[in-house]
Amino acid sequence: MQRCGGSVDVRLRRGVVRRWGTALTASTAAVAVALPTATAEAAAGPGEIGAKGAYLDSGPDGKPWGKAADTKRPMASTTKIMTAVVVLDDHAGELDRQIAVKQSYRDWVTRKQASTADLRTGDKLTVRQLLYALMLPSGCDAAYALADTFGSGGTEAARTDSFVAKMNDKARELGLRNTHYDSFDGISSQGGNYSTPRDLAKLARHALSSGTLATVMKATSTQQKAANVNRLYTWYNTNKLLGSYQGVIGLKTGSTQAAGPCLVFAAQRGSRKVVGVILNDAAGRYPDAAKMLDYAFRTRTAMKLRRLPSGAHED
Repeated sequence: MQRCGGSVDVRLRRGVVRRWGTALTASTAAVAVALPTATAEAAAGPGEIGAKGAYLDSGPDGKPWGKAADTKRPMASTTKIMTAVVVLDDHAGELDRQIAVKQSYRDWVTRKQASTADLRTGDKLTVRQLLYALMLPSGCDAAYALADTFGSGGTEAARTDSFVAKMNDKARELGLRNTHYDSFDGISSQGGNYSTPRDLAKLARHALSSGTLATVMKATSTQQKAANVNRLYTWYNTNKLLGSYQGVIGLKTGSTQAAGPCLVFAAQRGSRKVVGVILNDAAGRYPDAAKMLDYAFRTRTAMKLRRLPSGAHED
């Protein structure tokens, strides 16, 4: 079953105490404690990371660290970072433009059993609101709406294909040599939707340079009202690292059967910003992300993962 998103359980790995690992014990809030500058981890990397691919663009010494950093892998809904980047890079002046939700957008998520913002047919939402619907609940319906609106052509198929072509043009423009898109939302029909941890980190840096997108991606939740009807949408960010680890500011989750659990993340402490990527991490993407950030910031963090409300979409 091809899915854009879905509930992903954090699995226990050998040698891990309870759910979050020996270095990640439950507490009511994330607490960072400074470690000595010279540690074994600082010399060797963040230790055992269960992801098949991982990357930090800035370790404790400012140098990058990676695990299969240039190996191409499916990236699931982290694709939507590029969807948002194309919209904001090319149409930043149209954030207040209203877009009517079509039944075909709802049919898409039903047919693909994909993650959804549960957009209702006939509702009018602005481009800015659709970016929240895209990035927080990982709405494939929102991705469809944006691709259909900002692609060119006489049919929805032509317009969405045109939008995907723009995504690939943007990848080339940004120097993402090992990235290719065949999808506007991460649902790949032919296996041509892939990237590498290094490329995704570079894309994330570019995405964070947009003030609008940075604001959207760091929101743990939002409420947005349709313009033409009395309907209030409530969306929760599927990135549970937000609100769980001190300084996290985004970016995006993703999960399909082919891609496994994926996470593109960033954290800022003081003037220092670190971007990380995890691809296909069945062992636990959030504990591994915390371990990578601890390595980068030379800290040891006890973390209690933020829970999504019952019924909220997960990805």
